[in-house]
Amino acid sequence: MPFALTCRACGAPLTETFVDLGATPLANSYLEPDDRERMEPHYPLHARVCGTCLLVQLPAVQTPEAIFSDYAYFSSYSDSWVEHARRYVAAIVPALGLTRDALVVEIASNDGYLLQHLRAAGIPVLGVEPAANVAAAAVAAGIDTEVEFFGRDYATDLVERRGHADLIVANNVLAHVPDMNDFLAGIAVLLAPGGRVTIEAPHLLRLIRERQFDTIYHEHFSYLSLLATRAAVARHGLQVVDVEELPTHGGSLRYHLAHATAGVVTAPAVELVLADERAAGMDALDGYRGFAKACVDVKAGLLEFLIGARRAGRRVAAYGAPAKGNTLLTYCGVGPELIEFTVDRSPAKQGRLLPGSRIPVHAPDMLRTRRPDDLLILPWNLRDEIAHQLADLVALGTRLVVAVPRLEVLDAALLEEVA
Repeated sequence: MPFALTCRACGAPLTETFVDLGATPLANSYLEPDDRERMEPHYPLHARVCGTCLLVQLPAVQTPEAIFSDYAYFSSYSDSWVEHARRYVAAIVPALGLTRDALVVEIASNDGYLLQHLRAAGIPVLGVEPAANVAAAAVAAGIDTEVEFFGRDYATDLVERRGHADLIVANNVLAHVPDMNDFLAGIAVLLAPGGRVTIEAPHLLRLIRERQFDTIYHEHFSYLSLLATRAAVARHGLQVVDVEELPTHGGSLRYHLAHATAGVVTAPAVELVLADERAAGMDALDGYRGFAKACVDVKAGLLEFLIGARRAGRRVAAYGAPAKGNTLLTYCGVGPELIEFTVDRSPAKQGRLLPGSRIPVHAPDMLRTRRPDDLLILPWNLRDEIAHQLADLVALGTRLVVAVPRLEVLDAALLEEVA
């Protein structure tokens, strides 16, 4: 049965291609070694842009339960992301005047990476996390967490049990929900009349400008601009009252929302970001055309480098096992014949195989046992953090490489600056 190609935000028909990356497995469906000979399900990775509201999106090829109920991503394994959360909490608590009488709810709270900082400040918190294995880590750390998929019905029940939330945090989750309207309706139900919502998501403008096609994968149902997000939240009586540009995930926006009836004055930053998007042509379909060619250029650059390294007899490994890396490797047709192995700090990924490429994942100490000549950093958004961790390998001659937005061998001057 074909997928219904209608916009998940406004319901208009989807007829315009943004980029077609072929067929890939689910980017977080890591394999066990015994599954090496098993055929993986592949699904079309064909992103389209709505001609009416300009939301870039993928069809939901699998249910959220199939994708997120058991998840391999634990936020706390990124030191820079935990620090990002700490800085956010240090700023938002005084800005909103949050006290011990407040309630903060984080949707997709993962392993408690953010709520731990609020709890330490004495503020009541609740995490809502659909992945039971990840939620268990939060509960073990003392973070009150419920295993649920967030939506209108759950929000209604939560209000009856706990009251309205003074602050709702939703980091890197709005893009992960197939039913965007149910999710936003739930936020509107849960939010106190004078409360605030902050939503973080990668900025589509940066994705286009910096050829970040590897951030497109089935678990990311939507790719957000301020233009499209503002229209989506308005359908549920919510208003974007401020926006912050962040360096995280290759360039993100933090949307600040309030009830439209709350009378909050919109900050000047909102119009500034909208002006940037309009200047890039994102207020019309022409601004989304041509991205596919940019993806081919990245693919060609990576393959040329890997084939050259192979011919020169250089050992190539990778660092990280992020979902974005799996999109990159599968789209480029790269496997263990070009990248011998990768390493990741998360025990949930170690000892498994990357989906699609079947590259084995080891603990980071494998880099010292089988030191590579070249190391491809798959989570390129963390390249500075990773370069600092690998200073000893660099000193021994290992070259660090990134593929996005273009193939780049990190030079010594940059690495000395990071160190």
